[in-house]
Amino acid sequence: MSGTTTAGARLRAAGGGANRWVVLFVLCVSLLLVALDATVLHVAVPSVTEDLRPSGVELLWIVDAYPLICAALLILFGTLGDRVGRRRVLLIGYGIFGAASALAALATTPEVLIGARALLGVGGAMIMPATLSILRAVFPDRRERATAIGIWTAVAAVGAATGPVLGGFLVQHFWWGSVFLINIPLMALILPVGRWLLPESRGDSDGPWDVLGALMAAAGVLGVVLGVKRLGAGHSLLDAETAVPLLIGAALLAVFVRRQRRRRHPLIDMGMFSRAAFSTSVGCIVLAMLALVGLELIAVQYLQLILGLSPLETGLRLLPLTFAAMAAGATGSATLQRVGPRRMVGWGFVLTAGAVLLLTLMGQHDRPLLLTAGFVLLGYGLQTTLFAAYESMLSEAPAQQAGGAAAIGETSYQLGAGMGIALLGSVMNAAYAPALSSLAGVPGSASSAAANSLGEAYKVADQLGGGAGDVLRSTARHSFVHGLHVTLLVSAGLLMLGAVAALRLPRAMECSGDGAEKTELGEASETSDMGEKAGKAEKCPPPRRPDLSLPASREPAEATGSGRTAH
Repeated sequence: MSGTTTAGARLRAAGGGANRWVVLFVLCVSLLLVALDATVLHVAVPSVTEDLRPSGVELLWIVDAYPLICAALLILFGTLGDRVGRRRVLLIGYGIFGAASALAALATTPEVLIGARALLGVGGAMIMPATLSILRAVFPDRRERATAIGIWTAVAAVGAATGPVLGGFLVQHFWWGSVFLINIPLMALILPVGRWLLPESRGDSDGPWDVLGALMAAAGVLGVVLGVKRLGAGHSLLDAETAVPLLIGAALLAVFVRRQRRRRHPLIDMGMFSRAAFSTSVGCIVLAMLALVGLELIAVQYLQLILGLSPLETGLRLLPLTFAAMAAGATGSATLQRVGPRRMVGWGFVLTAGAVLLLTLMGQHDRPLLLTAGFVLLGYGLQTTLFAAYESMLSEAPAQQAGGAAAIGETSYQLGAGMGIALLGSVMNAAYAPALSSLAGVPGSASSAAANSLGEAYKVADQLGGGAGDVLRSTARHSFVHGLHVTLLVSAGLLMLGAVAALRLPRAMECSGDGAEKTELGEASETSDMGEKAGKAEKCPPPRRPDLSLPASREPAEATGSGRTAH
């Protein structure tokens, strides 16, 4: 073994020492790059269209190939990491992500760019669940793990929000390929650092890996996500290109679940879903993302089409939401220890529902203070919910199933985002379109075109001109605001449903040690804190000092009725 590898092994053997925070930093940089790439291309689409001249279908695949492939492969690579080593899968993902970034930056045809985006999705699917499952292994103490997950979720929020801003800057000063080129030096740095610092860990490797089941899960998720995305784009559920992927995907996932229940060595222990805390946490992630993505999409349209703000001004108006989400992630650990998962998730949903109801006061005119207050409450409430749900889900899963559990959480995240666009977009269209069906002096064809979207209504109104154009424009604006209010009320109802569902979560946060985790940390890790706490569970007391590495007072575990097991 080389000297570098030996040094890395010594650092990794520190286990519960300060080095775990360096490991968290490396994992967060990984996540930041993946989150950035999910949104950084959006502002570059006009430049890509002008340069590569893709068809409409090709342009859709350029944008959607990355999230589709990434969502489809999360379960496959998450469970593979449990078997062959999460660090190994993560490092391979780094290499693929860097190579795909170079290919995308230098693409000269739409086909090459689509292939590169799909390859980026493969790398992202290897990185995302691995970061969360390694975090689970490096932080066996739940109090410290809660702090780490808070940082992790805050970084994800920053990455998603920073993507369009960074992309716009790069496209303005360089060319569209630069949005991918920035990944290469970072990956070239993080790959050797990750190989040196990150600990290897794996779950239960008994029995063969279910290759057929992994492919079945990938195809099933791909079909469902593709169908949901088409619904979000305005296609009918009865459309064959929408219904067929949805039905095939749902059928494959049903067969996958049945197969996993029957196998002696399943990819994913379906028994995890019988635990109220785990299944409820997954459902809360879906509901939170459904609300967040759908509301953000509609808010962007409102800011630009009703208030007339530029894309840059729109991004600045949404920054309070991002800052509030960062604050919620940073303070999430202390809040969780004080109030417990049930109250934190439940009140997070209630706070978000209150923010949504506050935003129903939006009208035809700009009210910046109202919008800022609503976005702050929205960002803080949703991030509070997401943090507590992720933490509860990951802590409830057995240590040997960490990769599979992380993949389930990330897949739920992606499905919730797609469902949010589809569901809330459909509600918005249903409330917006009827008022435009028959307007005096406006031809039927013009009314039908205007009913598609507010942007289309503005174009048709400009073409008509005169009194008919003014009537169409005014009616479309009022109808859009009405649709916005209806959508917000529906969203508030869904959020309150999430608050009710949160009642199934444990009342108090329990701490547990993970003695069953198979790692390459050697005997040194066995004598660290994780070895001392193996098999013991305790209710986490509120932190008395900000230094979470100090020993906390031990109290007997309290029964919560959640069916938890000590890891």
